[in-house]
Amino acid sequence: MSFVSIYFSLGSNLGNREQNISEALRRMDEVFEGHYQALSRLIETKPMGFSGGKFLNAVVLYRVFRPQVSSLEAATAILQKVKSIESAMGRKDPPEYDGAGNRIYHSRIIDIDILFYGNERIDSELLTIPHKGIADRPFVMIPLMEVAKPSLKEAFPEYF
Repeated sequence: MSFVSIYFSLGSNLGNREQNISEALRRMDEVFEGHYQALSRLIETKPMGFSGGKFLNAVVLYRVFRPQVSSLEAATAILQKVKSIESAMGRKDPPEYDGAGNRIYHSRIIDIDILFYGNERIDSELLTIPHKGIADRPFVMIPLMEVAKPSLKEAFPEYF
């Protein structure tokens, strides 16, 4: 049986933001059948790319069972799990893009993004790992630096 380390970013800027992140972690513990390995502190940040209330952000590390399928299939299954958590918690906004193909962002009760899936690099229409724009997002990099293991730093030196 093999396992994989997965780093996620979490953010919330609607309602009780701290409670939203706690609830997302509780649900992630359930779907990943175990408690997370590491959790950064919560940081408060302004929204990036749109106007809205301030976010609480964190990065969490889980070690989960690695099924014997391709990395793309395994990571896509993880993506489906976190998207179902977002939906169950009340997030209803599908991704939206402007005429130039740029993502339009909105306030949200919870946002869960896969930052890293082991040492894999995945680039598909549905999923890009490492997550796009990590280095340009202090709300990801600050908490990531708190929980990043040496193996992650060695595998992805361009981020550290």
